Amino acid sequence: MIAALVQRGHRVRALAREGSAPKLPAGCTPIRGDVLDKNSYAQQIQPADTLVHLVGVSHPNPAKAEQFRAVDLASMQNSVPAAVAAGIKHFVYVSVAHPAPVMKTYWQTRAECEAILRASGLSSTILRPWYVLGPGHWWPYALAPLYWLFERLPATRATALRCGLVTLRQMLKALVHAVENPAQSVRVMEVAQIRQC
Repeated sequence: MIAALVQRGHRVRALAREGSAPKLPAGCTPIRGDVLDKNSYAQQIQPADTLVHLVGVSHPNPAKAEQFRAVDLASMQNSVPAAVAAGIKHFVYVSVAHPAPVMKTYWQTRAECEAILRASGLSSTILRPWYVLGPGHWWPYALAPLYWLFERLPATRATALRCGLVTLRQMLKALVHAVENPAQSVRVMEVAQIRQC
């Protein structure tokens, strides 16, 4: 996402823990800090008009329930007040589709994060993908025929559409769209809206 924004002429600054800055794409300015410690970066947010929050436990699964609260939730508990204090005009948050038939603790934690964002009064865009297909994440393509069927059956249509698959390219385009078209209040982009970008 950073590379796409830089390519489109945006000035991008990215939060990176000590030692991780060299891993950032060229063209962005690193801000050294820890998303779990707002005091490490809050004073460095400005100048900025949009904050994009992409923090979360990698490869989520039910065994990581404690990590969802320790990382996903804690990072929002830090970054939302920091964004408010910095006068951020638009907050972009990657949540997850919900409700969902599986991964209850994961989507409930993300819903709690959304509630924090809504309570802040910040204008925001909340993206709710279920599963993003891309490098290292191809196996769900095998489920595509089932998704096609479930999206057409009345009894399963709503859940299949809400918890549908999106590609990495669709997610990147949706994120860039969110940055370039700030919401005036709270905008939620479900799977269908993400696919349309």
